[in-house]
Amino acid sequence: WNYDDAITDLVVWAQAYYPELAQQLYQETGIDPEFYPTGLYMLDSAEHNKALAWAQRTQADLVNVDIADVYHKAPQLGSGFHQALAMPTVGNIRNPRLLQALIASLKRSPRFRLLPDESVQSIELNGHHLVGVRTAQQVYQADKVLVAAGAWSPLLVESCHIPLAIEPVRGEMLIFEPCPGLLTTMVLHDGKYLIPRKDGRIVVGSTTEQEGYHKITTEAGYRTLLAAAHRLLPRLETMAIEKHWAGLRPGAPAGLPYMGESQDISGLFVCAGHYRNGLVTAPASARLMADLILNRPSVIAAEPFRLDRPRINAEMF
Repeated sequence: WNYDDAITDLVVWAQAYYPELAQQLYQETGIDPEFYPTGLYMLDSAEHNKALAWAQRTQADLVNVDIADVYHKAPQLGSGFHQALAMPTVGNIRNPRLLQALIASLKRSPRFRLLPDESVQSIELNGHHLVGVRTAQQVYQADKVLVAAGAWSPLLVESCHIPLAIEPVRGEMLIFEPCPGLLTTMVLHDGKYLIPRKDGRIVVGSTTEQEGYHKITTEAGYRTLLAAAHRLLPRLETMAIEKHWAGLRPGAPAGLPYMGESQDISGLFVCAGHYRNGLVTAPASARLMADLILNRPSVIAAEPFRLDRPRINAEMF
């Protein structure tokens, strides 16, 4: 409800496709991305009524639920919560396992080549004509290039005069050791969330820090996440933390990503700026980009994501 309706369209398409994608990849590669349809509870949201109005307008699967039902579903939840919204049909997926499965699937294709040790330094042009990409080793010629480098995308296309209003936003996360059955639904409160994995691990996220391209963890971030975890699920006070890590989100105005082809350089495409919605919209974003690159009718409207769209007079993200 805080994002453009175009984001909602991406989310709806992706959520419907994720179970099929996960099953297909598992059967093909033997790697299970672990799509887990847990549902989600939003606790004591300051935007409770706004969210309900959005759900009614968009026909989204979001409903008001009695807090007693939440404690029945999650009996270890911390005390003192009073109201809740539920999205009963949403799920989560293990992003590292999803990427592993996707790479394994692509490697089965003779037309796929992965170069993990070569970073792209620049887009090669001849005037306004696309040549390819340059790495430290060589220039790879290509008729079409897709820049999907997250928060680093603006650095790659600035020489092509594509002004992407994208900034890096650091997010820190924790993951707790497995405790099967401790939590079986996602919960969200005051901007922090718990995500249970199939194996019993629990992910805690996340901070929002505008500190440039510094992908580091901090003591302050650790304390913030730990306090949120203990508030939501006090049993976590006795659980060991397996990992504390950080990533950089590509934040764009109003959270609206850039997806499309350059109007000046034929064959140069960009897919970046999804901020917090990268994983949740990934299948839909991939389908949209495939449709655009192959010049076929798209199942998702591309107009809102154009690279040359008017600047939005809104706060970042």
